[in-house]
Amino acid sequence: MASTPPTSARGNGGAAYRPTLQVSTRDLGEAVEVQVRDNGTGIAPEIRDQLFQPFFTTKPTGEGTGLGLSITWDIVTQQHGGSIEVDSEPGEFTEFTIRLPRNGQAAGSST
Repeated sequence: MASTPPTSARGNGGAAYRPTLQVSTRDLGEAVEVQVRDNGTGIAPEIRDQLFQPFFTTKPTGEGTGLGLSITWDIVTQQHGGSIEVDSEPGEFTEFTIRLPRNGQAAGSST
């Protein structure tokens, strides 16, 4: 696993906090998996189900469109026939897991 500090030092706070970003890949045979994990503030359970909805944002009005994860979901699931999941523990970590089929065939295409 590679470890790279993220650009913002948001996270658990305190002088001892050291932000990390871990990225790993796995060969699943017919699919590939990419996991991205950080040690930031985490995502509260009550908003986790809304993350991939268009226009959902936790930022103040005017500071975000709320489209980033919605567009990501569309690309991964609709265009590539894959899946994207999120796991998080508030105050500890957030981890996104993306699985993409190896066949390289977009969902709905018939070539």
